Amino acid sequence: MNKQILLTIGGVLLLSALFFFGRIETKKAPSKEPMASEFNVNDLISKAKASLTSSQNIYVSDIENSIKRGDVKEQQVHQNGQLADFWKDSAKAFIPYAYYLSEAAKLDNSEKKLTFAARLLLDSMKAQDNPTIKGWEAERSAELFEKAIALDPDNDDLKVGLGSCYVYGKGMIGDPQETMKGIQQLLQVVRKDSGNMSAQLVLGVGGVISKQYDKAIERLNKVLAFDNKNMEAVSWLIDAYTGKGDKVNAIKWYEYSKKLVNNPEYSKAVDERIKELQ
Repeated sequence: MNKQILLTIGGVLLLSALFFFGRIETKKAPSKEPMASEFNVNDLISKAKASLTSSQNIYVSDIENSIKRGDVKEQQVHQNGQLADFWKDSAKAFIPYAYYLSEAAKLDNSEKKLTFAARLLLDSMKAQDNPTIKGWEAERSAELFEKAIALDPDNDDLKVGLGSCYVYGKGMIGDPQETMKGIQQLLQVVRKDSGNMSAQLVLGVGGVISKQYDKAIERLNKVLAFDNKNMEAVSWLIDAYTGKGDKVNAIKWYEYSKKLVNNPEYSKAVDERIKELQ
């Protein structure tokens, strides 16, 4: 893994999944590890059940066996919702929560619920260090975005979300085809609306991951011209200049990031990184 500054101090990239489940570390460098093996969510849930109390296991079992005759689909939506609530509120286990929430969203097939579950998984995936889980979250989030897009084909925000799944997901853990798939998805958005800064940002990230540093620098500078406090854009711009070998500009943006974060610990870490570059 390339050595990076973790831009999480001072509230950078606070995500909804982190709020509920306490993960605070965000690593953004492309991984050089082998591609993730297949992830079995049912195995993970089975292992999670082993840590529950007897009363909790009885409660979960009752929900799992609650389907009766009648409107089975509606019962399944309710069942998955109950299981999601349990894993979020009582067990505080993110993966089972996200799994059951996404299952309920797929059955309900409403754009609102599909989008909520997709973004929850996307945010968690961006902060995920385990490549196996990251790959699973990326696939499930992309599936949900695709279903939401089918309901609202002209929604560019959903298309940016889908492209982000490819770039921040398997693209970041070593699959260049996934990165390019994400870039092509995002290009559809900016060709229609070059002022879509969410798409420009992720295209910049994709440029860094794919080592197209000049393109990444152009897009990330465009984002920062629009919002000069976008810390994620600053972070990736530093990586782009570093990757290109432009130490002067890398140091310039490192110094700028210190002003934005305004945190002594972060500044100390940045100063160490600047010394390594000099």
